[in-house]
Amino acid sequence: MTDYSPLQAELKKLIKSSGPMPVWRYMELCLTHPRHGYYVARDPLGREGDFTTAPEVSQMFGELLGLWAASVWKAIGSPTVLRLIELGPGRGTMMADALRALRVLPPLYQSLSVHLVEINPVLRDKQRSTLSGVRNIAWHERLDDVPGGPSVILANEYFDVLPIHQVVKRETGWHERIVEIDGNGQLVFGTAAEPTPRFEALLPPLVRAAPVGAVFEWRPDAEIMRIATRVRDQGGAALIIDYGHLRSDVGDTFQAIARHSFADPLKNPGEADITAHVDFQALTRAAEDLGARVHGPVPQGDFLKRLGIETRAVTLMAKTTPEISEDISGALKRLTGGGRGGMGSMFKVLAVSEPKLTSLAGFGDEQQDARAEPS
Repeated sequence: MTDYSPLQAELKKLIKSSGPMPVWRYMELCLTHPRHGYYVARDPLGREGDFTTAPEVSQMFGELLGLWAASVWKAIGSPTVLRLIELGPGRGTMMADALRALRVLPPLYQSLSVHLVEINPVLRDKQRSTLSGVRNIAWHERLDDVPGGPSVILANEYFDVLPIHQVVKRETGWHERIVEIDGNGQLVFGTAAEPTPRFEALLPPLVRAAPVGAVFEWRPDAEIMRIATRVRDQGGAALIIDYGHLRSDVGDTFQAIARHSFADPLKNPGEADITAHVDFQALTRAAEDLGARVHGPVPQGDFLKRLGIETRAVTLMAKTTPEISEDISGALKRLTGGGRGGMGSMFKVLAVSEPKLTSLAGFGDEQQDARAEPS
C-alpha cells in the first residue's frame, strides 16, 4: 500500500468543489471509482492480498454450500433449469468447490446454469481460469441482468461492502456523518451542520434512546429487495453469509482492512478494503416486508455443523498426510469456532426463500439437512 493514493487527490478536489461528502458516497468511491476503486482493478484475496474469505480457508465451505443448493433444488421440485448465482464471487473458488460437490447429482448438475455477478475485470479473469471447464456459465454486472427462473443465490461477504449511511446523535438531533478536509489538508470525519429532518421516527425503538455521540448506520434496502423479490416471484432461495449483528443498534463499524490488518479508512483511499458490519435484523425486516420467507439468521459455525462439515473433515483427513490433516483440522476450527481468528460466531447465515419453503438445510430442521458426500 502506498503512502499516497491516486484517489485521494480526486476526493479532495471533489470536496473542495462540492463540499463535504457523506460517508456512503466516500465508501462508494473508495470501492468502485471507475479508475481507482479498490474493487475495480485488483485481486484483494488470499495471503498476498488484504483479506481471506471462507472459501479460501477450505474447500469444505464451498462443497457444503453446493450441497445446500442441491437441497433447495429438491425442495422446489427439481426444476429442469436452475440458475446458480453468486454475488461477488472472488476468484471463483467457492463456485468451483460447490460445482465439484454437485457432480454427485447428475440430474441437478445437468440442469445448472451458472451466473456470476462481478464488476472487477481482474477477478473476472481469475474466475474464468478457475471455472474454465464449466459449461453454461455467464458473467453479469448486476443481479437484474441474470435471466429469470428458479434460482439459488449465494452471497458470501457481499453485503459488508455495500455502502453505508451513518448518522451521529447530537443535542439537536441526528446529523449525517461526513468526510471533509481539516485545516492541515487531511481527510477527517465531521457531521452535517443541520440534523436530518424527522429522522427519529425512522429509527428502531432500541436506537431512539441512544446517548449523544452515538453512531447509527444503515444500508439502503435495494439489494436485499432485489434478492427477495426474485426468489419470491420466480422460486428458489438465497443464502447470505457475512459478519454482523443480529439486531439493529448503535455502533460505528466503518473499517478498512489492508494486508490482513485494520487500517485508517480515511488514509490512502482506494488502497484498502472498506467494510461495515451487516445488520441482519434490517435484512430480515426488508425481505419479510416483501412477502419472502426468512430462515435464520444462525451463526456460521452452527450452520456448517448442521450441514455435516465435521463429518466431511474426517473423510478428507482419512485420505491424506498428517500435515494436510492438521491443515484441515485448523480450517475446521477457523470456520466453525469462536474467539480470535474464528469465523463461527462472528459470521451469520441468513436464507431468503419463496414463501412455500418452510424449512431449509442448516437452519435447525435436521430432516432437511444436506449430508451427501462429494467424492
